[in-house]
Amino acid sequence: MPLRPARRRRTTAGTARTAARTAARTASLALAAATFAVLSAAPPAAAADTWTEVGSDRADPLTESQGLTSVEVPAGSANRYTGIGTIPFSVSTRGWNHVGDPDASYDGYYVEPYQSDSNNAKMYRVQAPGGAWSEYVHALGPGEALNNSWSAITPNSQWMLSGEWGTMTRFLVFPTPGANPATSPSANLPQVSTVRLDHAVRDVQGCDFTGPTTLLCASDDPAGTLFGITKPLLQIDLSAEPNGTSDVTGHVTALRQLPLRSSCSGTFEAEGIDYDRRSGTLRVIVVSPGFCVLTDSKTYRLTRS
Repeated sequence: MPLRPARRRRTTAGTARTAARTAARTASLALAAATFAVLSAAPPAAAADTWTEVGSDRADPLTESQGLTSVEVPAGSANRYTGIGTIPFSVSTRGWNHVGDPDASYDGYYVEPYQSDSNNAKMYRVQAPGGAWSEYVHALGPGEALNNSWSAITPNSQWMLSGEWGTMTRFLVFPTPGANPATSPSANLPQVSTVRLDHAVRDVQGCDFTGPTTLLCASDDPAGTLFGITKPLLQIDLSAEPNGTSDVTGHVTALRQLPLRSSCSGTFEAEGIDYDRRSGTLRVIVVSPGFCVLTDSKTYRLTRS
């Protein structure tokens, strides 16, 4: 009978090493289980949409070169546009010499954003569902840029977003003038909260809500260093619906370059944007370079695919 090998006596050091390895495995399994639980409980990230061009219309350089919006109230209303030719004389003579991309709430308030080189304020010209016009002025806060390129009204009509020119990591939140009962033409329109973006954006010319926490924005970024493309269509996914009490965060995704076609070569300018929830159509204005600003500037139509 062969001799059975002698058992090797476990040393104190060996026992300690074994215990340490066991403890490490236990800790790793516990960490993995905890991570799985957190990931399982977390809501899935919003998927970026794909938008495909389906057509275009000529954009008039005087009256359709700054912005546009679809209007649901009254029923059957035509789409509305802004441009230098749509600024009323009584407005421009008071220093409000630039109109941006407008928006309309689902309950019929139409809002045009205005800026001035000298008034140290921004102005929102509002038409109520009944047709009456009024003006709401916002005094610039510390460090706030004077430009007022766009307005985007939340689907519940109560809050309005606006952005600043240049490279920015925030959007400003206001109560929607007219639609929000806390606003008055005789009082300053206050900034009430902020959308904190997780990625810088540049020269945003228009945004519109496609849902309670999702916006699409047209960026006139000429450099392309932020996302690898110039003139991008951006999607902003918010952590919560904007409100007047707390900031929310916004996750920024570049979806594609906006259409850039013209008979002229040179620098295009991306302008306003609109999403019509009734048809699912996205429209964005792109102004052509040089002389072609007069001939082939376009409002492009895109749909989700």
